[in-house]
Formats: sequence, C-alpha cells, structure tokens
Amino acid sequence: MPDLTSTQISASALRAQGVRLRHIAENIANADTPGYRRKLVSFEPERDFGRNTGAVAASRTLHDRRELPEVYDPGNPMAGEDGYYLGSNVDLVVEVADAREASRSYEANLKMFEQARAMSSSLLDLIRR
Repeated sequence: MPDLTSTQISASALRAQGVRLRHIAENIANADTPGYRRKLVSFEPERDFGRNTGAVAASRTLHDRRELPEVYDPGNPMAGEDGYYLGSNVDLVVEVADAREASRSYEANLKMFEQARAMSSSLLDLIRR
C-alpha cells in the first residue's frame, strides 16, 4: 500500500477529533444524569500490516471508572432510604477544557488540510504552464 498523503492523514485526525467532540457533548448533556459515567476516547495509530501509516483513529469508547459521587437529596425518587443516590462523575470544567483542546486540534488539522490542497493546486498550475 502506498504511503498516505498529508490530506489523508489530516482527514483521519479530523474524524478522530470529531468522535472526541461527540463524546464530550454527550458528557456535558448527561452531567446531571444519575449514574452516568463519563465517556472517554483515546487515539491510536492506524497500522497496515504492522506498519504505522501516519494516520490516527479514535479508540473504542471507554467509561471513566472513578467512583460515582453520592448525592444527598431525600426528595429524589432514586434516593435510597438514607436519602443518597449515585450522581454522575462528569466534571464540567474538565469537559469544557477538553472541548476547547479538541476544537483547537480540529482547527489545526483543518488548516493543514487546506494548506496541502492549496500546495497541490499551485503545483498543478505550475505543471500546466
């Protein structure tokens, strides 16, 4: 298999960051859902017959294994006899920071993709002359 082009590598990173942003959005939407565990995603290098291709892919979805906090709310229907129920382990500050990081990374990869296209276009213009 031939080596991947810079646009293909950028496109793989755009897809991976898109997956990460979706998980962050789900985490933020479920921050107050009792029993919800934060979803995590990591990136893995894509391989072709054991050789790194330069592209990246999102790993399968993992759940944060930290303990769920106990929330005291005796009026909640999910509360036990002691008035506690298990809350969510999503920290909104962490999610917003992760979203900002993923967004900036997405923008950088998009800029690289556009730059590679512009360079290819310039090269074709030079060849036509």
